[in-house]
Amino acid sequence: MIISRKILNVLFVSLLVTTLCVSVPKVEATEIPATAEETMPLESGDSAPSFTVRTVENESFSFEPSSLQNPVVLISFRGGWCPYCNMHLSELRTVIPDIEEMGYDVYFISNDRPEILYSSLKNETKDDIEGLDYTILSDADLSAATAFGTAFMAADALVAWLDKSEKDYADSSIATYGALAVPSVYVIDTDGMIVFDYVNADYKVRLEADALLAAASEAHSN
Repeated sequence: MIISRKILNVLFVSLLVTTLCVSVPKVEATEIPATAEETMPLESGDSAPSFTVRTVENESFSFEPSSLQNPVVLISFRGGWCPYCNMHLSELRTVIPDIEEMGYDVYFISNDRPEILYSSLKNETKDDIEGLDYTILSDADLSAATAFGTAFMAADALVAWLDKSEKDYADSSIATYGALAVPSVYVIDTDGMIVFDYVNADYKVRLEADALLAAASEAHSN
């Protein structure tokens, strides 16, 4: 009986250690709205959330709104495979330098995996943003999207299109969780408060470059 009890204790400890070592996904599919229209994104007047994403070098990048040195513009896009995202990135090249000149830190957040954040973009887009020091981050774990309330389940038709078009979405949020983020733009002040938001469930409709510049300028002057 004593030997059996010792064996049971060893088995219990081994099982406990194994359980603790298993990587647990950050997001459960049951917690994610089924469609973009059902999301409830944060809005102006809300406190910006903390989140952790990955750099192009696959290093951890933590966003802490309580300790911002500069105001921030966060621009979320679906991935390099998205033609509307490519067009939006190219268009924003006309105003990002002016926004950064005001003292803003500008971050682009993609649902792609870190290694292809740049390489997955269209060549024309890469040419447009070359030399602009775009900081593109990976939210393949949906940390930012769930924090802002913009995550939703990807439609079967989108996944089918990605497969048919042979788009590289391996290890993206779509591949891992079957979900992605509604494209969004947030302006956050140094107090960690959201002072401007643009979130549209229709991924084909994006905030125009001039409108973003005006929003950043207005927030900067207040």
